[in-house]
Amino acid sequence: MTKETTFSASRRDVLAGGSLAIGFSLAAPSLVGSALAQAPAASPPSLPGDLKQHPRLSSWLRLEADGRVRLLVGKVELGQGILTAYAQLAADELDIDIRRLSITSGDTRVVPNEGVTAGSQSMSNGGVAVRQAAAELRLHLLTLAAQKLGAEPAALKIADGTITAPGGGRTTYWDLVGPEPIEIEAKGVARPKAAADRRYIGKPVQRLDIPAKVTGAPIFIQDFRPAGMLHGRIVRPPSYSARLTGVEGDVSTMPGVVKIVRDGSFLGVIAEREEQAIDAAEALRRAARWSAPTDGPDQDSVYDWLKAQPAKEIVIRDVANPAAAANTAQVIEAEFRRPYHMHGTIGPSTAIATLGDDGVTLIQTHSQSVFETGEAIARMLGVSPDKVQCEHLQGAGCYGHNGADDVAADAALLARAMPGRPVRIQWSRHDEHKWEPYGSAMVVRTKASVDAKGDILDWDVTIWSTSHGTRPGKQPGNLLPAQMLEKPFALPTPVNGGAPNYAADRNGIALYEFPGHHVRTHFVTNFAARASSTRGLGAYANIFAIEGFIDDLARRAKVDPVEYRLRYLKDPRAREVLTKTAEMFGWSSWQPRPGRGRGIAFARYKNLSAYTAVATEVEVDRASGTIRVIRISSANDAGEIVSHDGVRNQIEGGIVQSLSWTLKEAVRFDPKGVRSDDWVSYPILTFSEIPPIDIALIERPNAPFLGAGEASQGPTGASLANAVMDSTGVRFREAPFIPSRIKAGLQA
Repeated sequence: MTKETTFSASRRDVLAGGSLAIGFSLAAPSLVGSALAQAPAASPPSLPGDLKQHPRLSSWLRLEADGRVRLLVGKVELGQGILTAYAQLAADELDIDIRRLSITSGDTRVVPNEGVTAGSQSMSNGGVAVRQAAAELRLHLLTLAAQKLGAEPAALKIADGTITAPGGGRTTYWDLVGPEPIEIEAKGVARPKAAADRRYIGKPVQRLDIPAKVTGAPIFIQDFRPAGMLHGRIVRPPSYSARLTGVEGDVSTMPGVVKIVRDGSFLGVIAEREEQAIDAAEALRRAARWSAPTDGPDQDSVYDWLKAQPAKEIVIRDVANPAAAANTAQVIEAEFRRPYHMHGTIGPSTAIATLGDDGVTLIQTHSQSVFETGEAIARMLGVSPDKVQCEHLQGAGCYGHNGADDVAADAALLARAMPGRPVRIQWSRHDEHKWEPYGSAMVVRTKASVDAKGDILDWDVTIWSTSHGTRPGKQPGNLLPAQMLEKPFALPTPVNGGAPNYAADRNGIALYEFPGHHVRTHFVTNFAARASSTRGLGAYANIFAIEGFIDDLARRAKVDPVEYRLRYLKDPRAREVLTKTAEMFGWSSWQPRPGRGRGIAFARYKNLSAYTAVATEVEVDRASGTIRVIRISSANDAGEIVSHDGVRNQIEGGIVQSLSWTLKEAVRFDPKGVRSDDWVSYPILTFSEIPPIDIALIERPNAPFLGAGEASQGPTGASLANAVMDSTGVRFREAPFIPSRIKAGLQA
């Protein structure tokens, strides 16, 4: 059960292009108002977000002959509800009934290249572009209407795309320009509507994608079945470094088998039916012979392995406190650990590729990076980038770089061997678990100097991590099958990004203002297990460590954890989120009970995006080591909220996933390969284990958008750890908090 509070603070259309039509109540007429409402500013501002790279209005909006408006966006729907928010923005700025709007998303043939849908940036980069593009188009159409109707723009009214003059003259958007593309560029002169004039933004609007999902309509890529489709399966090696030395026997005569495809250590089968492809792949697996080196750490020794690896030291904060040495009464140190995490996507990675007569490979994919993945696949195939096109279809949400890009490359390689027919590949659960790129294991060491009162004089954080960013990025070496070819593509040397808070050190700089503040990352370019982006990247581990450590310092100082944080938290919006969460939870009136504990944690994601605090109450059974989460409260500030339901879903979903990570999840592996290959060996949180979640959204209608998709991951895990400490008196610094680890810690 989830409660939401809001308060103020000052098929082709659906399946093959993410194109969605939606229906709601008719928009009321809009009075344009004074000419100043849409007049050019004296000094036009620069274009916002992704509109800078794509200023032509036809890149974003089309008026279609049937009286509809089509919105084109490069960002894609991952279950985060972003297309619904974009529809609200466009419909409001264009003064149209939202039912007139259709959306095409993630089709590289027609949409603007907005890069990867990641980093909680869909609103801050894409949403501002959609809003401004729609406002610019509205201003252009009003100018044309004023000329046609012989009226002042300020006197015109708009209702659902029909413009009416005081004397009764009228025209429509479609009469003014017709269905031809509007080949003008945005100038930054149109002013989006004031909050009081909006009809859809911030109002309850049904999510575009939910009806199909709850009724079982074929909206997911896993359900897509183009005519003439064949089925493919790939035979993976037993471990990362294994290479195919031979195949004993012939499975090409098995029922339904159309072709066996081998290129170096890449081995696949194409069949007429899915079960035939599965049977043939299993026969191939038994027949395949591999060289399989066995070296490297396992999941228990990986933390020592991380600290022993050659690493690039990156200093991201170095603020000295000259008074620290003379006033230090005590130095406290601790070490926190996070294991490898899976995305654990419920729907296995799937793609469909078709090599056409024109030499163009069309790939239907649920990738978050359709443009960059398409270019990486083109390079893998040895063709020009325009010979690979990607079309986004929705898949199971994952929030990060899972197997979607790899399976798209798998499908492209099999389609190359079978021109003219679509080839579909769906990974097995076994392959999904073993071969997706995981979130990296991390070690975070904290150290603080405190004075006699327990106040922090000097704060030091050191991070060890491998890469959190091996998305395709136009590089075929980041694609799993490209590494297995006869002429393999090498994995590019991983980088940590060009700025603090990018990947491993995301949220490594605490938002608290300490007199001395030092943060450095030891970035390891080797891999113990394949790793890339999972929700929050390094933020989960860094916040887990920072918020656990500051909680311990508060206890040592015998100061309430909320009060202690507020000593160093100067950002007024951060303070409001923290104090609001404490108020919702009933922090000041909470009474301890046997086995019960409470914890609180705060972070601003990337120190740039949404502010989130989480308070958690737990019950710990000391005999069994089991932890039951009783309830959670969370206040959030995501700036302007377009879709309350969308933001709430983001915060709630992050809380649930973070609980699962902290209580249960860890990839098990050894030098022979990954051992977590099903839901038994990699358990996740179940519905019965999800606690009541009370969410408050702070409304700031005139503030910039702040991304909320990854904001609650870190604070949730940290608040849970703090609650367990409060309940047991023992600090657990290594996730997950499985019963055996809790029992051992309590007994020690």
